[in-house]
Amino acid sequence: MNALIFGAGRQAKGVAWYLAKKSDFDQIGILSRSEGPIDEIIDFVGSEKLEKYVVDVIEETERLKEVMKEYDVGINALPTRKTCYATVEAALDVGLNMIDMLEEYHRRPDPYEVEGLEIPEGMSVEEYGESLHEKAVENNVTFISGMGFAPGITNFTLGEGLREMDEGKTAIARCGGIPDEEAVDNHPLKYMITWAFDHVLREYNIRSPALKDGEMTELEALTEHIKFNFDKFDADLELECAVTPGMPSFVHTRPDLDNTYEKTIRWAGHYDTIKEFKKCGLLDTEPVEVDGKEVVPREFLSETITPKLEPNEGERDMCVMWNTAEGEKDGKSVRIDYYMLDREDPEMGLTGMQRTTCFPPAIAAEMIAKEKITDNGIITPEDSIKGEIYEEMIEKLEEVGVEILKEKKIVG
Repeated sequence: MNALIFGAGRQAKGVAWYLAKKSDFDQIGILSRSEGPIDEIIDFVGSEKLEKYVVDVIEETERLKEVMKEYDVGINALPTRKTCYATVEAALDVGLNMIDMLEEYHRRPDPYEVEGLEIPEGMSVEEYGESLHEKAVENNVTFISGMGFAPGITNFTLGEGLREMDEGKTAIARCGGIPDEEAVDNHPLKYMITWAFDHVLREYNIRSPALKDGEMTELEALTEHIKFNFDKFDADLELECAVTPGMPSFVHTRPDLDNTYEKTIRWAGHYDTIKEFKKCGLLDTEPVEVDGKEVVPREFLSETITPKLEPNEGERDMCVMWNTAEGEKDGKSVRIDYYMLDREDPEMGLTGMQRTTCFPPAIAAEMIAKEKITDNGIITPEDSIKGEIYEEMIEKLEEVGVEILKEKKIVG
């Protein structure tokens, strides 16, 4: 079995570590346009299974496809929507099974701030997404869209919870990557970069598809803002959460729910500052003139603040999750909560965000290669990771220290 990783950044590093150390894959390719980052991953992992491919997925499409033909499954860890979709289209053309970590749901691409994504002329965003699904079905491609921490773990935990009910009513995901207790006060915004910060700011600025009180709608970013105390896993954390994109597939795969959307977790106080930034126009993407030069406010903010958000030596991150599924079973109201608190593992050399984001797609890639997941077309984590596959996923995550706590209550 062979697996091919697209990209050579933080998330590709985590995927490569798991595939080389914990899976049965014989060969693991890493494909990126820059050789240096690939070499860094190869040196870090230290496995003879790793192969290097220096290919620009935008400029060298034919070379990309030739490499793809040598592999059974690909894991997309590229950082932009343009490179993400270019890789997806090439994979569908050659029949390569795929898992993507960036886009929330390829069958219904997010229409806001497309980040260079080019929709074929004459097609709407929805028609383009559906054409990708149809091509995947036609070419017998299994394509899990949105598999990582969020979307990913959030989806398949809530999906499994809803399957325990006769009628599901609510699926709310709450999740996020934050600095740990010792690092939080060392950075502005009480935040530390574990993911591309430009993408974080984008998600603070756009609307998300959602079901709210039984109606299909879109929620503005940073609404439904609440503060809460997280006291699981012997922790005592003052946190908050607010709406961001992240789990939009549920409005299509579970359209009968009353409420479903995702909220990103941060340390308490973070969102009050972000909201003030928004009021001041610092998250705007329309250029303004400064001393005769055009400046995009959000790009200026990102460039200015990013160095102050980079982790300092020895600082650790953690990933927090609190998901809630509600519904009815045997005439009674049921609530199932899923909790996770995963911290950076210095011995492993991976951050909490790398562990929670990279291990699920790596595990799912092996499941596809072993034909445990065989559905064709664009499929979601909530529909592909279920039953025995779900139990195996949870077991494999526990083997590498990622623990998910489930609490089920009869509430009426």
